[in-house]
Amino acid sequence: TLGPSKRLRHGEDYRAVFDAKMRKSRGPLSGFSRPNGLARYRLGLAVGKSVGNAVERHRAKRLVREAFRQCQHELPRADSGAYDL
Repeated sequence: TLGPSKRLRHGEDYRAVFDAKMRKSRGPLSGFSRPNGLARYRLGLAVGKSVGNAVERHRAKRLVREAFRQCQHELPRADSGAYDL
């Protein structure tokens, strides 16, 4: 599983990533990022109701978390550390 130290857990963390305005979109997905100065990436997910009902949104989040967990070591590093995604 993806441990709590690798997740964004507080509203302030999400706000900081959204306010950094580093955004990339591909199809229906939009990704925001911000350097965090830590040695590890952290992932936070916000899934809108356009994805579907609660069951479908939760499944989408689980799939994205698992993909992140498997690929996190291949992601590029910034000079100051990793990123909040």
